[in-house]
Amino acid sequence: MTQDVTVPSVAQELFPDLDLGDIRRNRRFQTVVGDILDRPGQSLPQIFPDPTQYRACLNLFDAPEATHQRIFAAHRDAVLKHLATVTRPVLLIHDTTVLDYSGHTTLEDENGPVGNGGGRGWLAHHTLAVDPADRTVFGLVGQILHVRRAVGRSESTAAKRDRLSRESRLWLQGIEGVGPNPEGTCRIDVADRGADIFEFLAHLQSQGRRFVVRSSHNRALGSDPSDEKAESLLHDSMRSLPASTAWELKLPGRAGQKPRTVVLSVSYRRVDLRPPHVKKGHYASRSLPMTAIRVWEADPPEGTVALEWLLLTGEACETVGEVHQVANWYSCRPQIEEYHKVQKSGVGIEGFQVQSAKKLQAMIAVVSAIAVAMMNLRLAARDEKLREKPAEEFVPKEWVKVLQMALKAVLGKCPTGPMTVRDFWVGLSRLGGYQKNPQKHPPGWITLWRGWAAFRQMLVYHKAIAGAE
Repeated sequence: MTQDVTVPSVAQELFPDLDLGDIRRNRRFQTVVGDILDRPGQSLPQIFPDPTQYRACLNLFDAPEATHQRIFAAHRDAVLKHLATVTRPVLLIHDTTVLDYSGHTTLEDENGPVGNGGGRGWLAHHTLAVDPADRTVFGLVGQILHVRRAVGRSESTAAKRDRLSRESRLWLQGIEGVGPNPEGTCRIDVADRGADIFEFLAHLQSQGRRFVVRSSHNRALGSDPSDEKAESLLHDSMRSLPASTAWELKLPGRAGQKPRTVVLSVSYRRVDLRPPHVKKGHYASRSLPMTAIRVWEADPPEGTVALEWLLLTGEACETVGEVHQVANWYSCRPQIEEYHKVQKSGVGIEGFQVQSAKKLQAMIAVVSAIAVAMMNLRLAARDEKLREKPAEEFVPKEWVKVLQMALKAVLGKCPTGPMTVRDFWVGLSRLGGYQKNPQKHPPGWITLWRGWAAFRQMLVYHKAIAGAE
C-alpha cells in the first residue's frame, strides 16, 4: 500500500486532540488545513476555486466550536504535554508583532490601530518554545491577539495602571498563559527590550521563574528604595566594567548583512534595581536583586554597527561558564523574529480576506501552527550537523521520492544518491524559481513557499495515480 502523504497527517500532528464537536467538522478541518498548505499565501477564493468548497471552509470557521481559543489550545496543549517530558533547558521566547488587516473595513469595530495609527489590526503576543541546543522549535505555546485601544491624553497614571487593556500587561499574560513550570523541568523565559518593565521583572522573580531580559532603561541602582539618591545607574555602571572574558558567536545574515563570526567581550555583576519613582504597574516597592551582564563587540568591522546586549537575569552567574550560558540563551531570541517572517512572508497570515473577526482569528491559529513545522525543516537544512542527514528522517519517504521525480521532470536533473535534508530544502526552492547559490544566498520564505505550493500539487497528483493503480 502506498504511504498516505496527504497533509491531514501533518494537521493531526499539529492539532492532535482537536475536537470541533462533530466528526464531519473534524474531517473538514483536516481537509481545509491541507488546502491552505497547497496554496500558501493566496486568498481564500484562490485556495478554494470551487464555490462549494469555499462556502464549506467559511461554514467550518463559522461554527461556534471553531474558535481561535479552541484551535490554538489544541496545538499549545500538545506542545506543553511534550515539554513536560523534557528535562534539558527549554527557552520560552516572548515577543509581540503586528498583524496588519487594514483592508478589512468590516473588522474595524473588532480590531484596533496599529503602526503609526493609520492601519488596523491586532497585536499578536507570542511565546515560542525553543531548544537552545540546536535552536529548533518545539512549538507555539502562547498567542494573544490584542486590540489596541485609543486612550485620551488626559488619562491619569493611576487609571492607566489599573486599565485591563494596558499593553504592558501582555508580558504577564503571556507568562500566565503558559502556566507554571512542572517539577523536574528547566524553562527559561527570554525577552527583548520591550519586556524591560519593572512590573514584569518583579513578577518573574515572585513566581520563581528563570529568565533573561534585555535591558532598555538605564535604571537606578540601590538596595534601599527610600534613599533619596541612587548609588549609580545600570547602563553607566555596566559600561564602566572591564571585560571578564571573551566569547565567540556566529551571527546569522540579516537584511543587508552577511553572516559573520564575532568576538564578544563579557562583563557581569550583581545589582539591585530600584523601583521607578512613578509607579506604572502593580508591584511591591522594593529593589530587585539580580545579575546584570554586558555583552559587546569591542572591535567591529568597518561599516558595521557594534553589537551590545545589556542583559538582566535571575541566574546567580557565579562562574564565567554560567555567564556564557545565559548569553547563549539570549542569542537564541532571533528565532522568534524568524518565526514572524515565516508567518508573514511564508504562510501569508495577513493575506486572508475574511470579513469576520471570529473566522479570521481561527485561521490565524491554524497557519501559526503550520509555520512552526515549516520553520523547523529549514532550520534542519541550515544546521551543519543536521543538513547532511537523510531527508527521510524529517519528512515521509514518499515525499522524498516525489520530489526527486519532480526535479527530474521540471529541471531535468536531481541529486544523485540519497537525498539529504539540505537537498530536499534546496529542491523545494528550485521548484519555486530559486536560481542562486544556496551556500552564499539561502532561499527566502517567499521562494520556498512557491516551491512548496508546486510540490503539494505534485503530491496530490501522485496520490491520485497511486490510488488508481
